[in-house]
Amino acid sequence: MRDFQLPGRSPVYGNRAAVATSHPLATLTAAETLKSGGNAVDAAIAAAALLCVVEPQSTGIGGDCFALYSPANETRTIAYNGSGRAPAAATVDWFQRQGIEAIAQHSAHAVTIPGAVDGWCRLNADYGRKDLADLLQPAIDYAQTGYPIQPRIAYDWERSVKTLSHDANAKALFLPQGHPLKAGQRHSQPKLAQTLKVLAEKGRDGFYQGAIAQDMVNHLQSLGGLHTLEDFATAAGEYVQPISTNYHGFEVVECPPNGQGITVLLMLNILQGIPLSDYAPNSAERIHYCTEAARLAYRDRNLCVADPAYASIPIDQLLSDDYATQLRQSIRGDRALTKLPPSLLPDHPHTVYLCVVDDEGNAISFIQSVFHSFGSGIVTPNTGILLHSRGSGFQLNPDHPNHIAPGKRPFHTIIPGMLRKEDQVVMPFGVMGAAYQPTGQMHLLTNLIDYGMDVQTALDFPRFFYQSDVLQLEHGIEPSVAEKLRSMGHKVQPAPEPLGGGQGIWIDHDHKVLIGGSDPRKDGCAIAY
Repeated sequence: MRDFQLPGRSPVYGNRAAVATSHPLATLTAAETLKSGGNAVDAAIAAAALLCVVEPQSTGIGGDCFALYSPANETRTIAYNGSGRAPAAATVDWFQRQGIEAIAQHSAHAVTIPGAVDGWCRLNADYGRKDLADLLQPAIDYAQTGYPIQPRIAYDWERSVKTLSHDANAKALFLPQGHPLKAGQRHSQPKLAQTLKVLAEKGRDGFYQGAIAQDMVNHLQSLGGLHTLEDFATAAGEYVQPISTNYHGFEVVECPPNGQGITVLLMLNILQGIPLSDYAPNSAERIHYCTEAARLAYRDRNLCVADPAYASIPIDQLLSDDYATQLRQSIRGDRALTKLPPSLLPDHPHTVYLCVVDDEGNAISFIQSVFHSFGSGIVTPNTGILLHSRGSGFQLNPDHPNHIAPGKRPFHTIIPGMLRKEDQVVMPFGVMGAAYQPTGQMHLLTNLIDYGMDVQTALDFPRFFYQSDVLQLEHGIEPSVAEKLRSMGHKVQPAPEPLGGGQGIWIDHDHKVLIGGSDPRKDGCAIAY
């Protein structure tokens, strides 16, 4: 039990349904969708659509989505990959002939064909209960009449002026009077409202064909993009086979590559043989072991994660006990590795996450993103669509498995998670924050499983992240811990901004209670009833 004399909040408890998102209006929308007869999938779509309006730095209909869905009373988890593909004309040779060495965030080439809308329509048709038009209505209303800016969104907005200054449409929409909005100010997106009305009427075809697609193509081509109407008309996500591993009796389920969920599983496999609970949860030793596992797992992620239709990814080898043992044995308990051992393999950013468990027991883990804060910073002139920057994740080295190619999906950072035990869902969960997400999921799960924290405490707990040879520590980690980590060879510095965000809903099957948590690093909340 938490100390009620200290800042913090309790998890929420309910016995029928629970929702958790990064924005209070989205959480309310999801709950109202359930109350009006929708199921978990309906609630997730309604909340995701609203987040595309009220949390524009993190997500939009010009972005991508992934989902893990566990139907009630079934042992399976369904994985959906809603990541977009490169234009048919995008080849490494073309970029080399243009003298382009890397795909910049603000370039039209960073925009792959958005997959979120196709994902909503597919999931709604296959597993939803309500009409798409009903689910989009809250987003339409807020886009048209306006919404107040929340504090964390204002914080991100202030840091994104450069991105929003590259495109005249983005500047007009998101920098009114030449500066970003502050917390409590009202913002509206009337062009986006009209676009959402078309989607409500025409569904998927309203986005990928006709005037809306033409507006996206025209604007991207005017900026040098290779996109065509055919690229949009043929866009489609797909159901994929989830991957998983066992961690101390729990099955951790992730979407397979081209997402980075495999990184979480590899980290947990390494940590499986390390007694983390012997050390305090905020100790230098716990942070050291988790950081070393992350360094090894991210190394392999960077070498191999790509679109499996274009690259061979040794998933079974990466997740084998033998490989985890090999990597674990390379970790020293008293010192950071100066050089990582050989891999078996050949030689940033913003997101929204939400989860819902409905009164039937259906559970969905849903994540959606425009990648960098405000994505590419490109907004279409007539339809008000902010386009993502996911294509900047492609490599232009033809020998790298993640090199750009026609119709190929880039390496993707967004990863929904699902925790299971004895063939039952225990928790849909996710942690936002681009490259941080695998570390964030590992931190959340070890807080829950190794240290017995409740879901809210596990999300609240101070975080760490190893990136670019630096170990970043949030403010809640004591200076003495930072000093000990330095003495172990880690280059330590304060985290420059809050590390990620997250949500989770723990399902207590014994007591038939749902326990929801939502990250204080964002503006959102959990509701259970």
